[in-house]
Amino acid sequence: MNKIKCAIIGSGNIGTDLMIKIIRTSSVLEMGAMVGVDPASDGLARAVRLGVPVTSEGIEGLMRMPEWADIRIVFDATSAYAHQKHDEICRAAGKVLVDLTPAAIGPYTVPVVNMEAHLDEPNVNMVTCGGQATIPIVAAVAQVAPVHYAEIVASVSSRSAGPGTRANIDEFTQTTARAIEVVGGAKRGKAIIILNPAEPPMIMRDTVFTLSDMAEEAAVEAAVEKMVRQVQSYVPGYRLKQKVQFERFGSNNPLKIPGYGEFEGLKTSVFLEVEGAAHYLPAYAGNLDIMTSAALGTGERIARRKFAVAA
Repeated sequence: MNKIKCAIIGSGNIGTDLMIKIIRTSSVLEMGAMVGVDPASDGLARAVRLGVPVTSEGIEGLMRMPEWADIRIVFDATSAYAHQKHDEICRAAGKVLVDLTPAAIGPYTVPVVNMEAHLDEPNVNMVTCGGQATIPIVAAVAQVAPVHYAEIVASVSSRSAGPGTRANIDEFTQTTARAIEVVGGAKRGKAIIILNPAEPPMIMRDTVFTLSDMAEEAAVEAAVEKMVRQVQSYVPGYRLKQKVQFERFGSNNPLKIPGYGEFEGLKTSVFLEVEGAAHYLPAYAGNLDIMTSAALGTGERIARRKFAVAA
């Protein structure tokens, strides 16, 4: 079977992990080029050792490479700012972009929730690692009852947060919060990220709080557990840390929320952890694994849909 050639822009943690995933696991995609701006980066050095064509001159260098003509899908693992330029160039050249930055130029895409709706788009946005981990849970609750408010807290090891991630903290929180609403189905969303400096490094942990209409707790729990199993199909280290927790608030005991008012309904609390596959960084970097796994799955599905690659 002929594979679809792809390029990765960004030779940092996320880009390098994605490259290794494509080489080791994909039956649909083939690495056509690895692109960076630092000639001494570990990602470019690894690409060279793995036989992948490289350039350290950014997207301009990629456009000068002979491989550019055959590349159909470009994964952008740089920054929200840089992605604006990459989007203009790739659209003009007819390349499909899978955006791993918080730029959100294309539609938010979370594989288990709405990937099929965006396969014909020229640019799809993978939200953030926190969004990939938590939005499926918000969507699961929303399948059972309307969600008025959802708040997520993503805690990741500071070791797994490279310069690109650190430079995009504001965009991370804004993009994740908006995607909680657009994809997760919450009327209002909020996102918090914590870079945990603990040593030894701690695994990625995520907490999801939702406030919804009253619903049968067993139905909500079943929907959450089903969604966890679906995410595990491409991120095996994704799991519930403990049983789903519930609190009910009625007219006699409303939940008072600053800036929101009094809430009557069901509060659902879900505690997750994400262990990485350790393709590049150690297993504690589950935030990288869920992001690159989601991007890989999306890229493969686009290849099958748009470029008629057999499953």
